[in-house]
Amino acid sequence: MSRLTRTMAPLAVLGLVAAGCSSSPGNGGEDGDLRGAVVTVIGTWGGDEQEAFLAMVKPWEEQTGATVKYTGTRDLNTVLTTGVASGVLPDLAGLPGPGQLAEYAEAGALVPLDDVLDIDTYTSETAPALVELGKGSDGKVYGVFIKAAVKGLIWYNPSQYNFGDNPPSTWDDLLEQGEANKGSAEALWCVGIESGAASGWPATDWIEDLVLRTAGPEVYTQWYRGEVKWSDPRIREAFEIYVEDVLGNTYGGRQTAAATNFEVAGDPLFSDPPGCVFHHQASFITGLGGFKDAQAGTDYDFFPFPDINPQHAGAVEGAGDLFGMFNDTPAARSLMRYLVSAQAQDIWVKRGGALSANKNANSYPDEISARSAEILANAQSFVFDASDLMPQAMNDAFWRAMVELTSGSASIDDVLADLDAAQADAYAS
Repeated sequence: MSRLTRTMAPLAVLGLVAAGCSSSPGNGGEDGDLRGAVVTVIGTWGGDEQEAFLAMVKPWEEQTGATVKYTGTRDLNTVLTTGVASGVLPDLAGLPGPGQLAEYAEAGALVPLDDVLDIDTYTSETAPALVELGKGSDGKVYGVFIKAAVKGLIWYNPSQYNFGDNPPSTWDDLLEQGEANKGSAEALWCVGIESGAASGWPATDWIEDLVLRTAGPEVYTQWYRGEVKWSDPRIREAFEIYVEDVLGNTYGGRQTAAATNFEVAGDPLFSDPPGCVFHHQASFITGLGGFKDAQAGTDYDFFPFPDINPQHAGAVEGAGDLFGMFNDTPAARSLMRYLVSAQAQDIWVKRGGALSANKNANSYPDEISARSAEILANAQSFVFDASDLMPQAMNDAFWRAMVELTSGSASIDDVLADLDAAQADAYAS
């Protein structure tokens, strides 16, 4: 199985993914008359995220007379893997990550986008790190990001505890301040990692943030490339911190954390008395669960994940929704160009819970979202979500292992041994 071997470059500016073309997708344009055409799309979005995506594509439907037929699934890996093998694939799809993009491109399943987008404009207005993540081994672009997120944010309720004046700068400081302000809260942390067939991914984010801040970006890169074993002490340290400092003081206990859906995992922040002091989640949480109806800055706020090893201060993990094209049709081409435009992405940005992947789409609904974007812009070191960069088999094993570890059904030794074995197979070719 192939793997992604590109090194992540620091993200110096928040010029993530720019518009692929300047023309609107109206009838009679470069793609011809699209009235009556149907574009099939598969992604992981459900609920509020699905509503946001459908709102995002509605203007394109109205302008072209074409229709988007969207299907949401949390089992995207299986659906696309089966489709690549059978040849039965949607026109466009969200991709599990850059690692899987590289595999699908090598298999000849993805359509290169170099003559679909205005590639010169795209590359000139896109952060080099994310341009590279969308490329296959042949150097062609196969995927683009339509929205982004910064991971590793620590959320809290400022009406219960105010960390805004003195946010924790180190992990030890976070634990000390959390305990000092715990008051009537049941636990220090709210954790929820259930996500259907994708259950476990929120816990992989925990491990990734901890590896990044204890071992640093270089080891982090070697790890997702399969060059460092999971049982390596530098990786094991992250698992130990997660079990001892997080799961050891989690709302409802470990089995509750494993069974609670990630969208509502932070809701106990808003109960009275509160269920927890902190919740760890990416910037998109503001559009989900109890956050969606709460007031930014009054009911919730955040501070960045604090440093652990001072040698790796300022490191930031990010992610994004990567889209690729499996069937080359005029309507699919038109929709792909529209999705990377500021016009499209501003629709999702205004609804909250998303950072624009186009630098010209910046209609953030509140100061919280704008601050999230600033974190990406000012990151001293930026890395992409490690599990999304791993081969699919490794990614799947990581998810499963984190469910077992979080629930308490397996020990650190057990899951690391299993992950070492999975790594040997996943990176064998």
